[in-house]
Amino acid sequence: MTEKISYKETLNLPQTSFPMKASLAQREPSLLKEWDDQKLYERLRKHAAGKHKYTLHDGPPYANGHIHIGHALNKVLKDIIIKYKTLRGFDAHYVPGWDCHGLPIELQCLKAMEKRKDQVERVAFRKEARRYAEKFIAVQREEFERLGVFGDWDRPYLTMNFEYQATIAESFLKLAEAGYIYQGLKPVPWCWDCETALADAELEYEDKTSSAVYVAFEAVASEKQVVGTQPLSFLVWTTTPWTLPANVGIALNPGVQYAIAKTDKGNFIFAKKLLEMIRERLELKRVEILKEGKGSDLQLESFQVRHPFMERIVKVIHADYVSDTDGTGFVHIAPGHGEEDYRYGHQENGLEILSPVDSRGRFTREFSACEGTHVFKANEAICEILKKNNRLLATESHQHSYPHCWRCKKPIIFRATHQWFLKVDHLELRKKMQDAIQRQVQFTPEWGKNRIGSMVESRPEWCLSRQRFWGVPIPIVSCSQCHKLFIKESKDKILDIFRKEGADAWFANPASEFLPGGFQCPGCKSSAFEKEDDIIDVWFDSGVSHQAVLKHNPELTYPADLYLDGSDQHRGWFQSALTTGIALDGNPPYKGVLTHGFVVDGQGRKMSKSAGNVVAPQDVIKEYGADILRLWVSSCDYQFDVRLSNEIVKQLADAYRKIR
Repeated sequence: MTEKISYKETLNLPQTSFPMKASLAQREPSLLKEWDDQKLYERLRKHAAGKHKYTLHDGPPYANGHIHIGHALNKVLKDIIIKYKTLRGFDAHYVPGWDCHGLPIELQCLKAMEKRKDQVERVAFRKEARRYAEKFIAVQREEFERLGVFGDWDRPYLTMNFEYQATIAESFLKLAEAGYIYQGLKPVPWCWDCETALADAELEYEDKTSSAVYVAFEAVASEKQVVGTQPLSFLVWTTTPWTLPANVGIALNPGVQYAIAKTDKGNFIFAKKLLEMIRERLELKRVEILKEGKGSDLQLESFQVRHPFMERIVKVIHADYVSDTDGTGFVHIAPGHGEEDYRYGHQENGLEILSPVDSRGRFTREFSACEGTHVFKANEAICEILKKNNRLLATESHQHSYPHCWRCKKPIIFRATHQWFLKVDHLELRKKMQDAIQRQVQFTPEWGKNRIGSMVESRPEWCLSRQRFWGVPIPIVSCSQCHKLFIKESKDKILDIFRKEGADAWFANPASEFLPGGFQCPGCKSSAFEKEDDIIDVWFDSGVSHQAVLKHNPELTYPADLYLDGSDQHRGWFQSALTTGIALDGNPPYKGVLTHGFVVDGQGRKMSKSAGNVVAPQDVIKEYGADILRLWVSSCDYQFDVRLSNEIVKQLADAYRKIR
């Protein structure tokens, strides 16, 4: 439907008493007040009643701090589209929302209280977090309205509303009933500073310099087949010496050409292609190739290998991701500290999962030599142990891209813990997501299709549990004796209590409160139950907004016509919404996805307080007025990173005067 109506007909208002003059910063608040007094948005809604609906679903910002220039770009873009669609004759109702749970708010509350999470009482802390979120919802709402953004500001959606919290729990339980959810022991990205598991979307990659080591893993069997009575060692290179205590295997690529060589520092096996680099790094004076061949031909998996400093025999396995482009052609396998290690070591070869590291990133008594030492500080001690055992052949500094926590900005670790996961390949979910990306969703710009498509193709299982306080709990009740899960038995009562009392009730009441009266475990007949302490990943909170908002609000449509957000949301909200939408309903929750770039300074550099190049929307509005920011948004190519500086703002103000 493209019915054309005039601006005058749409507004149907008397002549404003504020014609376009100078001093926007002073005049705009009065103009906004006049529109509010005249109930302009309500009159627009009444005028659009009965017309074809157009739904732009708002991606919720965190209720944390004042808005920044990226928020201004995002909200004004949405406002332009909503107003355009309204003028084209659509019923374009805009419901703003806020993401209220999660780590950003929790950390700010703990900072204000000057406490760590283990020093606060959970229910009382959650009430404090709610008050904090409410405070900044009010702050941000006022700032968004000051930008001239029209919307249903009196009835926004909040992920901490009781009904929304119940919908989060309901969506989780529906997925669990359908077989998508399971609890397992596997390595996940772990922030030792925030003490929680992280989602893939919560990782930022920065350059990091690590201590790389060349380690000799001595063979203890079958060596006579190749070098007579002389010792033979597999040469392994790693940039994470701290993971060696958890080593249980060595991986090789059966298609790579390997060499067994006699050198002045011992007899080693390594990828032949890397010979010259290894000769240089190990400062070898003499190298004699005794035998060579593909990994599959040399039958290296028949070797038994001794761990370089633990009383342990490690297994040699095949893994096709091992390459001969760097390192040595062998990768040490610690299934407790890496996704690929877990897959090839544990899932395909049954190797044990070891992870002697606590939630703060410190070694436990399982590795007594460094008990209590942070893993990153233990690298030097581990190198000393290797040297003492004559297993350290060389060390070097290695700069590489490494994942960091999006909140505290510290480098993370991978650590095996019991977590709740969503199986991305259950019932062909990944394939259905890829098909929807290619065939059902319109991406603007077009390259967004390939970007999110490649991310979905390679994404791991979704770790849904977080070891934090502020959020919706994992709504699982189980038997304390036999650990049977009671999903169907507890579902109705959980949802009923959440709708009436909110998710705080989960932490205030015993597990039995969420089961029918007099309930006993049908298996072991126990009446003792337990509930999960972890909360659900906040990307799940916002990801199911199509269930909590679009389906619950008759003024909106499901699926939405458009999701609009920054290009980083291909990893975040766009993907979490697509995952849950297809898993729950079989279709994507949106018809179209529009992405915009980031705001950078006049030279194209990332804005940061330390660089002193941040342009705050509040400062621009105070000096020039919101219309200057709106002119900037409407004139920029939002598909790419957008430049803004004080000089650009001044140029826009001059251009505005000429337009006027």
